[in-house]
Amino acid sequence: MAVTVKIPTQLRATTGGQADLTAEGSTVGEVLGAVFAEHGDLKDRITEGGELRRFVNVYVGGEDIRFGEGLGTEVADGAEVTILPAVAGGC
Repeated sequence: MAVTVKIPTQLRATTGGQADLTAEGSTVGEVLGAVFAEHGDLKDRITEGGELRRFVNVYVGGEDIRFGEGLGTEVADGAEVTILPAVAGGC
């Protein structure tokens, strides 16, 4: 099942500047595993000990996976997975 993975600007250096990647998998964990196989530096930036770092949010179809099954959240063919690290800032 082909899934589009959206990479934010601050992480694109780990993907050769690519904003959108295509990966196969039926769960978020499988999809990210396929992405990490091609872009190992991304894994180091967003995971720790096999889990997502706490400041990294991942969405499937606009829904936060933390409110679903986490990395076990199912993804349908053609789904969009968005990686969105929290960014500090403000006034």
